[in-house]
Amino acid sequence: MDPDAQFAYTRAMSEPEVESHLQRVDHGVLALADSNTSYAVPLYHHYEDGRLFFRLGETPDNRKAEYIETTEAATYVVFETEETAGPAEERGWSVVARGPIEQVPQSHPAYDIESINERFPPIRLFDEAHDEVELTLYELDVEQLSGRRN
Repeated sequence: MDPDAQFAYTRAMSEPEVESHLQRVDHGVLALADSNTSYAVPLYHHYEDGRLFFRLGETPDNRKAEYIETTEAATYVVFETEETAGPAEERGWSVVARGPIEQVPQSHPAYDIESINERFPPIRLFDEAHDEVELTLYELDVEQLSGRRN
């Protein structure tokens, strides 16, 4: 190891700290896999009572849904850094959640459109027409949850 490399020590966050960050920051990156190929996508989430939900707008050729089907354990990362005078003073935190991800049945109360609109920002459309997008809700069954901060 190069003796001139700079290091910043981190510490584990408590469960209440981790949950606080998941409730306060509503976006992160969901990592999925299909055999030896990975796919990561930035998403909004809703965290409530230990449950981590994602709302997706899916189209017929949607890669996210294909990867969700083949992923045994998804990883979701949320992080934030604070701007400082220099890299040595940088402060930040990260939360990592891992577990299987499944589509929530449309009969589930979380699928209520008013609840979804309260919990998530509007769906971002790119080149799709509004009527080509199907609203789907997924839940990550959090088997591992950890957080670190410095």
